Amino acid sequence: MSVSAELIPAAAVGLAQRSSSAVGPEPEAVCFHCGADCGGQALRQDGRSFCCQGCLAVYGLLTQHGLAQFYDLQAHAGARQAPSTTPDRFACLDEPALQRQLLDFADPRQSRVTFQVPAIHCLACVWLLENLGRFRSGIGRAQVNFLRREVSVSFVPEEVRLSEVAALLASLGYAPLLTLASRGQTGGDPRQRRLYLQLGVAGFAFGNIMLLSFPGYLGLGSLAGVELSKVLGALSWLLALPVLVYSAADYWQAAGRCVRRGVVTIEAPLAAGLAALFAQSTVECLAGRGPGYLDSLVGLVFFLLCGKWFQQKTHARLAFDRDYRDFFPLTVTRQRGPLEEVLAATQLRPGDRVVLRHGELLPADGTLVKGLGHVDYAFVTGEAAPVAVTPGASLYAGGRQMGGRIEVQVVKPVSQSYLAGLWENAAFHPPAERDLRSLTDGIGRYFTWVVMSLAAGTALGWWWVAPARALPAFAAVLIVACPCALALAAPCALGTALRRLAAKGVYVRSGRVLERLGRVRTVVFDKTGTLTTAGTRSVQFVGQPLSAAERDWVGTLADHSIHPYCLRLSRLLATAPTGFPVSGFAEVPGAGVEGEAAGHRLRLGSAAWLAAGGVAVAATGPTDGSAVHVAIDGRYRGCYRLAEGLRPEAAALVADLGQHYNLALLSGDNPRERDQLRQLFGPTAPLRFEQSPLAKLGFIQKLQAAGEAVMMVGDGLNDAGALRQSDVGVAVVADYAAFSPASDVIVTVDALRRLPAVLRYARSCRGVVYACFGVSVLYNLAGISLAIQGRLSPLTSAILMPLSSVTVVALASGLAAWHGQRVARGAQAEPLPPRRDPAPLATSL
Repeated sequence: MSVSAELIPAAAVGLAQRSSSAVGPEPEAVCFHCGADCGGQALRQDGRSFCCQGCLAVYGLLTQHGLAQFYDLQAHAGARQAPSTTPDRFACLDEPALQRQLLDFADPRQSRVTFQVPAIHCLACVWLLENLGRFRSGIGRAQVNFLRREVSVSFVPEEVRLSEVAALLASLGYAPLLTLASRGQTGGDPRQRRLYLQLGVAGFAFGNIMLLSFPGYLGLGSLAGVELSKVLGALSWLLALPVLVYSAADYWQAAGRCVRRGVVTIEAPLAAGLAALFAQSTVECLAGRGPGYLDSLVGLVFFLLCGKWFQQKTHARLAFDRDYRDFFPLTVTRQRGPLEEVLAATQLRPGDRVVLRHGELLPADGTLVKGLGHVDYAFVTGEAAPVAVTPGASLYAGGRQMGGRIEVQVVKPVSQSYLAGLWENAAFHPPAERDLRSLTDGIGRYFTWVVMSLAAGTALGWWWVAPARALPAFAAVLIVACPCALALAAPCALGTALRRLAAKGVYVRSGRVLERLGRVRTVVFDKTGTLTTAGTRSVQFVGQPLSAAERDWVGTLADHSIHPYCLRLSRLLATAPTGFPVSGFAEVPGAGVEGEAAGHRLRLGSAAWLAAGGVAVAATGPTDGSAVHVAIDGRYRGCYRLAEGLRPEAAALVADLGQHYNLALLSGDNPRERDQLRQLFGPTAPLRFEQSPLAKLGFIQKLQAAGEAVMMVGDGLNDAGALRQSDVGVAVVADYAAFSPASDVIVTVDALRRLPAVLRYARSCRGVVYACFGVSVLYNLAGISLAIQGRLSPLTSAILMPLSSVTVVALASGLAAWHGQRVARGAQAEPLPPRRDPAPLATSL
């Protein structure tokens, strides 16, 4: 990011320049600020090395403001300073319409904004950003949310503009990430706030009702007298009423939906139990016998909400539901006559000219009108190699320019682009009915009918023997059989599992996703960015070996081009500054480059282009565009073969999963690496190349139609439909705060190798839940048998119900943690299923 003269005082820059020496060779130096290799050229200050003027200026700024402690918290903690290519790139943030969308709070005296800052990576970053107010008057408190890589800044609008806040962050190396999804994302999650309120109401009532019920626990109820018992019962009833109506509202609504859909889930017996508890307790209160079962009712709701909070806490700050708006930039540069201006991407209209520079993304469909484009569609289509385009060619939203400056004329608004239309396709939004089923619901169906049958049978039996005891016995069965322990088993076990997985870099959306992970039988991989490292390619020279001098010539010539292949060769070959210039340089788009270096004529490019120039090209490498052929002085020397670099853990990952699961590969890239991937996946796994997003989606649907439970592992927008359709969608990200398509699981690249262990752990957690169900069933059998006989007193029920809940919570959490430790040590907590015959899979496809 550029360091603005307005934001960094001249004294700070001068301080850096006065104490720095001339640039000199420092082959072993790393930047004191960001840790980057100085590449043989280093700027020196105070006996320290810096890789660029940007890092040097930030060092001077921190030193001047007394914040040099930043470097004591962690070595090389700074973010590298990349030069800004767009002047006043944050100016549009001062537009009132945009500010209404971005600001969390706006007032003439104080405003608050939350920016996503991907560069946050350590404690030193947090410390520096929370001291932001020391750099500029008018900036108040800054608070960092490390998990989401966000910083919330309070500022005085009359003293500092929003654009200046963003520019200050950028000048320190923490440029805010502004996307279309930034609009309208103000404030916290209302569902999260509602859960906290529900939990607070239930906790307050639970504690107070327990206090009011103490005389009954100690057997002193008769000493209190009838009047006092009525008062205590009335107070308890008033405290329980908001818990029943507000805190338990979600369970009433879920039970109502299940009844309307004709589906029986755990919410049905849970709602029946709550109703029975409240009805019987109301009778007890009216009769002056105390609060009845209100303590058990409120305690049950409180524990259930704790289980829900337990599962949500880790992921409240992660975004699993994302779309193209999280990928598209919030602002773009528009060319108007001789001037450039920055405006919101949503304001683009057909006919506008958008300016794109290296690394910038096109948010709307358009036509290239000026410059040579090298457009990377890897994140959108999966095609690994950038596409060379010339003026007049059509470009599509989501492409990233990987070369010099180009101008694109917009032909459709952002909302009508091809990518936006594809995302809105109904096929990419499967119904969410799969989330209605869970382990608990499966047991709950049978539990409901059994309990209702026993309660009805008990009432009929006592009606025949002693009619006066029929209704109390009926209520006692419903109360003691209230599935509190059953309902708490899965949330506590799976909540513990989610937190342990999150600590290892695997973020699962919910416990129900973890349940579905345990049922997976087929794993489908994307290639580009998932099994391969996005943006890197392995390079191998095929042909007569080049001398060190010849490699320098090739590297120097490649350094004059902005084509991605030339950039890759330049980084590989030009390891030190050369002492000779290149003359007669020329580049033919889509073909190659030529020039003269050290008195020798060099040509780098496609085999067809070299052959058209009179070079006798030998068949030493691929001719599909994945190789750079080399000719020196008219003589063919060989080619640099470029291939996607597999992640180091890819081979072991696929081999481990291949022993237990059917595997498949879907790629939007061409099949040039088919042989390498065939060796990796084996002879029977389906390998599909040049797959469109809809084709990937259709592949997953065919697998599911054949009865397969599918896990899709991908990383790009072209995988979004398949990720949503699959039983479990796993998005692979370099950083969990970076963009990822909508998914069920987010896995960092460092944790990708843990997928087999995650699947084992998921199966183990299913076993833990079943074990807890068994304990709950034993408790219910004992309690129901006593209730049927009419021998269960309110005091006994009040003790047994919380005791069973606490037992199940402790057992579920403890067993889940124990299995997690076993998996972390490499033990198979639950053996993976044997791999089935892949023939049915191939036949179904």
